[in-house]
Amino acid sequence: MAAAAECDVVMAATEPELLDDEEAKREAESFKEQGNAYYAKKDYNEAYNYYTKAIDMCPKNASYYGNRAATLMMLGKFREALGDAQQSVRLDDSFVRGHLREGKCHLSLGNAMAACRSFQRALELDHKNAQAQQEFKNANAVIEYEKIAETDFEKRDFRKVVFCMDRALEFAPACHRFKILKAECLAMLGRYPEAQSVASDILRMDSTNADALYVRGLCLYYEDCIEKAVQFFVQALRMAPDHEKACIACRNAKALKAKKEDGNKAFKEGNYKLAYELYTEALGIDPNNIKTNAKLYCNRGTVNSKLRKLDDAIEDCTSAVKLDATYIKAYLRRAQCYMDTEQYEEAVRDYEKVYQTEKTKEHKQLLKNAQLELKKSKRKDYYKILGVDKNASEDEIKKAYRKRALMHHPDRHSGASAEVQKEEEKKFKEVGEAFTILSDPKKKTRYDSGQDLDEESMNMGDFDANNIFKAFFGGPGGFSFEASGPGNFFFQFG
Repeated sequence: MAAAAECDVVMAATEPELLDDEEAKREAESFKEQGNAYYAKKDYNEAYNYYTKAIDMCPKNASYYGNRAATLMMLGKFREALGDAQQSVRLDDSFVRGHLREGKCHLSLGNAMAACRSFQRALELDHKNAQAQQEFKNANAVIEYEKIAETDFEKRDFRKVVFCMDRALEFAPACHRFKILKAECLAMLGRYPEAQSVASDILRMDSTNADALYVRGLCLYYEDCIEKAVQFFVQALRMAPDHEKACIACRNAKALKAKKEDGNKAFKEGNYKLAYELYTEALGIDPNNIKTNAKLYCNRGTVNSKLRKLDDAIEDCTSAVKLDATYIKAYLRRAQCYMDTEQYEEAVRDYEKVYQTEKTKEHKQLLKNAQLELKKSKRKDYYKILGVDKNASEDEIKKAYRKRALMHHPDRHSGASAEVQKEEEKKFKEVGEAFTILSDPKKKTRYDSGQDLDEESMNMGDFDANNIFKAFFGGPGGFSFEASGPGNFFFQFG
């Protein structure tokens, strides 16, 4: 009786277990079928829920994990999908779809070498599997793009790196590493909004991603928002204390900010020599920071203009606009230096560029002034001909005319060659023209204001320099040149 009871107990305990196992399998299959139906409708969240129920009922079934992996892949959750795919092939190493999904997850996450191993295993199980063959090619293509990108990054060919990463991301859309490298290169190319967008997308998914924080800081740093940039670099270093790039960038940003501020302070205090030295030191900190360096060049150009080193100032402003073609302040500074050195065509060109960009009254007036000076520069410079300053008095103009007219009078050069006589006669006439204009207040005012000399009473077409000369020296026969010896002349007045 005891034995029979023991057996009964055993039987009673065993039969329900077997029944429950079969029931669980049937229920798990039902959940799987419902999951398949939702998957077909592209309702991947519901499909995921039912595949999870199937797994809960039968946790040793490889296909259930495989199906849930496929669903997670469709939801873009490749890391979670990878776990399910790996579990499926652990349960059944001959599960081809499981190896394919594992490989696809590895590839999507950017681990192309691991992906190759998974696809190779799938091909060992089914060497004619077209999907495995194609995915194996894709994984090798990604490996090749990575190699090229690494080489081109070292060469600073950032456009090529962006191209390679774009191609790689077609096969590895969830790879943060590829996205970060692309974003960093976009920042180096000055495409800051695009770089910021990529980094921000990653930070929305992973707010502690040190690489993404570094790229955000890099964009701000290159946009000359140095204080904000430092905050991101510091945050990146909190997440990853050994982040070398963030460490270097943080150090450069702090040094650049300090040098620039010290230079500005020296300039405001009128210590132009020190300001020049500080701006020069700042320019040596990071040649890649284009926007900040453009400002530093412009600042140093301002210092040089204060030191009256106008050619150096022009050179600095030119360096600034080469780095930042939209930098209006540098164009204005260079244009003023061109005006100060009487390079009016260059000044007009810069002011035109400024006015096209910012059509303000001030810029329009600056352009008009430069155009007027250019027009004036193309005429004869009567001040230069007489050898007097533009602010010369009436007496200074008369004295200058007396000296120059006597110097170039044709009679004085009657014994010279025909070529010399012709040149001196030309100069004599120009001296007369200059005196006619500059000795007449009304004509002088019109000449100074840039009006054309051939307008109205200022017509110089019938001008006779001899008449002016005779009038100045007292009328006809008032004097003559006579030689008292070779090369010596004296005046004889009638």
